[in-house]
Amino acid sequence: MPTKSGIAVAVCAVVLLLLGRLSDYPELVAIGFACMAALLLAGFWMLLRPDLSAVREIKPDRVKVGEEAHGVVTLTNEGRRRSPPIMAAEAVTGRPVQVLVPSLAPGKAYTTQYQLPTWQRGIYQVGPLTIGHSDPLRLLSVGRTYSTYSTLYVHPRTVHVEPVPTGQTRDMDGPTSSYSPQGGVAFHSLREYEFGDDWRLIHWKSSARTGSLMVRHNVVPNEPRMMVVLDTSAAAYTEESFEHAVSAAASLAIAAIRGGFPLELRTTAGQAMAAERGGAGTVPALDLLASAQLSTDDRGLAALPEMVSTDDRVALGVVTGQPDMALLGVLPAVRRHFLMLSLVQFIDQYNAPPASLHGVVSLTARTVDEFAGAWNTLVRR
Repeated sequence: MPTKSGIAVAVCAVVLLLLGRLSDYPELVAIGFACMAALLLAGFWMLLRPDLSAVREIKPDRVKVGEEAHGVVTLTNEGRRRSPPIMAAEAVTGRPVQVLVPSLAPGKAYTTQYQLPTWQRGIYQVGPLTIGHSDPLRLLSVGRTYSTYSTLYVHPRTVHVEPVPTGQTRDMDGPTSSYSPQGGVAFHSLREYEFGDDWRLIHWKSSARTGSLMVRHNVVPNEPRMMVVLDTSAAAYTEESFEHAVSAAASLAIAAIRGGFPLELRTTAGQAMAAERGGAGTVPALDLLASAQLSTDDRGLAALPEMVSTDDRVALGVVTGQPDMALLGVLPAVRRHFLMLSLVQFIDQYNAPPASLHGVVSLTARTVDEFAGAWNTLVRR
């Protein structure tokens, strides 16, 4: 298709030919024909389109806010003749990023990289890649689009914090009971041997003392679980306070995984992920929070009653902004279903003390760093 220069040359050609003929001025006619010839030569040049293949990589494909990430593009000339210098355009979330590619001999490859935007949390689509081809005078240009896409995850910033408190002393093996599932690693008691028991579990000293075979009764630890809920209702936040809230939720989720607790991470919009003890839950948790967005249709804390489970070993941490006080009233109502309930509020519109809610441990903060200091002080008491 013609460029702006090509359109200008075409208009000039028509105008010069008309003026030259009407005024009987052969020099104007000659210039007009010269413009037409330039356009025709540009058209023939465009038939010699380069045959290039393109491969893109994102390195790394997951970063935290502010860390560097690059798109790496490798172009290979698969044609039989040398390719001209070209300009490639990579679309990053709809915005073009220009990549200059030099002339390539047949069979040669060229690798270049460009910086990707990582200053804001989110999930970014990279692609498609468009390779532009134009004539030397830049009168005509065409683009070939490679419909390949990559994804860049920009995770929220995290700070080092203590896990959500459970109100219980942590047992490294976890508390046990006779109702706990068998087959774990935690010792609960001794019992008489039953057909099918593993002979390696026989406790020979007790067997000799009692006169009957006794085995170790090992069970799966009945340990506390963590649930972190992020309020994603638009009414509770400003844009800035929401980013601090996302970072706080990510920090609490990572703290639970680091501490070896089973984790369930949720948003009030319905997003959810779970990681068992010792599981690889860090990346899924951060991926989920990278995609978290405010919504005017989100019910916010009113969705908490639907997240209550029959498991009474769950410690709940809720991260929100400044929702309506009526919504905060949901917390005492669901408190009895959890070992402990903690509330973190991010404020930036006005100073506000922590909400006084029966049975709920609360704190307020303006930034994620302020939250980290206040939270660690509160939990370590």
